[in-house]
Amino acid sequence: QVHLVESGGGLVQAGGSLRLSCTASGNTICISHMGWYRQAPGKERELVAVVLRGGSTTYADSFKGRFTISRDNANNMLYLQMMSLKHEDTAVYYCHAHSGGRLGCRNDYWGQGTEVTVSS
Repeated sequence: QVHLVESGGGLVQAGGSLRLSCTASGNTICISHMGWYRQAPGKERELVAVVLRGGSTTYADSFKGRFTISRDNANNMLYLQMMSLKHEDTAVYYCHAHSGGRLGCRNDYWGQGTEVTVSS
């Protein structure tokens, strides 16, 4: 199966930037589109952005203009560049991969999450 590991989280001041990374390993042929989700304390997990294998991107409205998602298919990497961070961006950020319904693959794969704390 697919194993996803996030990195790059940490403590940052409001207005600062962070770049999250996600490394995919295992049966990466199962990966079609990838995305970032986040879960703030006391809230439900929400979509941040998705990138298709070909590079097309979609963002939830709240993150347009501040966050940039990208992927490196050759190296099985996913990134999230976050800028102008706000205290409200404090959350655990999760890497997600979807198989697109490929036979022999699970639909969804999740990483363990990386914590981002934005101090106000």
